[in-house]
Amino acid sequence: MNVKGKVVLITGAARGIGAGLARRMAAQGAKVALVGLEPDELKRVAAECGADAAFWEADVTSWDAMEKAVAGVVEHFGGIDVVVANAGIAATGFARSIDRRAFERVIEVDLLGVWRTVRVCLPHVIERKGYVLIISSLAAVVHIPGNAAYSAAKAGVEAFANSLRAEVQHLRVAVGVAHPTWIATDMVNSADKHPVFGALRTSTPGLLSKTYPQSLAVDLLDEGIARRSRVIHVPSWVGVLKLVRALIPRAVELASRRFMPAADKAAIEDIAKRGEQESSIVGPGGRADLEARG
Repeated sequence: MNVKGKVVLITGAARGIGAGLARRMAAQGAKVALVGLEPDELKRVAAECGADAAFWEADVTSWDAMEKAVAGVVEHFGGIDVVVANAGIAATGFARSIDRRAFERVIEVDLLGVWRTVRVCLPHVIERKGYVLIISSLAAVVHIPGNAAYSAAKAGVEAFANSLRAEVQHLRVAVGVAHPTWIATDMVNSADKHPVFGALRTSTPGLLSKTYPQSLAVDLLDEGIARRSRVIHVPSWVGVLKLVRALIPRAVELASRRFMPAADKAAIEDIAKRGEQESSIVGPGGRADLEARG
């Protein structure tokens, strides 16, 4: 699929992969609709994308906000050819001590936000026999301590994408799911600075702790959109890991025996020092989501 002249709607487009992909799509002649929570950042990215880009401030967990934004996109551009459900936040913490609101908000944004985005956009994508790309994660495959909410949400959107693909293929709509590993975005960089969980992630041996440049993710997602790919692995070794995913939880359990006692204690101490909410927030996106909810 050549995206020139196509309308591409991207959620979570204010920063990171979403912003990078918007710039790439615009450079190829696409009409880019940016949706997110940070209007100043969205305005800046839209300006970088050029005249055929516009932005809409919307919370992906709000039916009203998404319906209004999508109606605005359709009125402005005439329709939607591609939707990239990219908006997501993360929260750090172990299940027994993490801020309950932060845990549940990750599920709301990363899982229910994807569902609401796709549901509202789908009639327009069907009309143009377009493409839906859902951004999952390596976290859907490797479920590490301190990342339960994010892993649950990303595994959920992978399952959602697989079901959706079977449901709409007869309508000539293609559905893809992307699995990026750690990418150097504001979210990941902020998580690495966490006094407890940053050290846990970066000390993991081998490829599982390696951070890749954002340009790699944009390149592979761009290629996947052009091919209307059903699965995009960022990078390719994530696909190999998926072949042995049944063995991974046991490996994580065994490895966790070494560090969990000290990490569990440190997490509780950090909460006592900074509070549940501050201890759980990850990155500007997470903070913007919190501020948007008052």
